Amino acid sequence: MGEQHVPLYTSAYAGYDVRTRIRSLTYGDDVGQSGWLTADELERFARSLELDSGSRLLDVGCGAGGPALRLASTTGATVVGVDVLDEAVATARQLADEHGLADRATFVRADADRRLPFDDGSFDAILSVDAMCHLPERLAVLREWRRLASPGARILFTDPTVVTGLVTAEKIKSRSLIGIYVFSAPAANEASIAGAGFRLIDCDDRTENMATVASRWHDARESYREELVADEGQATFDGVQQFLQTSHRLAVERRLSRYVYLATS
Repeated sequence: MGEQHVPLYTSAYAGYDVRTRIRSLTYGDDVGQSGWLTADELERFARSLELDSGSRLLDVGCGAGGPALRLASTTGATVVGVDVLDEAVATARQLADEHGLADRATFVRADADRRLPFDDGSFDAILSVDAMCHLPERLAVLREWRRLASPGARILFTDPTVVTGLVTAEKIKSRSLIGIYVFSAPAANEASIAGAGFRLIDCDDRTENMATVASRWHDARESYREELVADEGQATFDGVQQFLQTSHRLAVERRLSRYVYLATS
């Protein structure tokens, strides 16, 4: 995801009480996610990846480690998470210790756009939730996953910036306010998956989930406007609200979609 530290993500790793309440309003079952993921989706992803106590899972763009830790706890899998943000990795390691999962969940600071510090065939499953849209070199990233995947391994990633309708330059700019974004055509991910040597199993439209989370997140933040403005400043607050409002509208109108891709080596 590059070296950019952006308020929407770095603030998610702070133990700020108002943000805890916002997360609860946004997600309901808060598993420590920082994107469009919900707990029921995470359970679905675990089933798709066929995770069990013998699985070795790599979580690319793991954030503060919440989803990875939930999977380690519920499936028994051994999990390794990578993220480029120091704050995310530090929080993930702390949470692993607090939950007694440090023996099965480890976290490494690494840039997913580059070669990752693991041996060939190290993982039986690779997961990346709402992070692929921040990785410009899509084919190279998937080829690196192919190197890391054991024979028959499954990979699953979500892409929340698939262009499926007419989107103005103004809306693209608004949707790109936070961090580095890569927008793709519907066939681009399928082509990259095949080009990396994977076989596509399924492509699932999860745009409705993104629309719902964006709306809840926006409204939850709005209900704590005064506290958030005092913490992050008016400009940042307004920018994040615009980002979430635009994300919701484009998703509802099916102009920018979120797809889940499942493939095997």
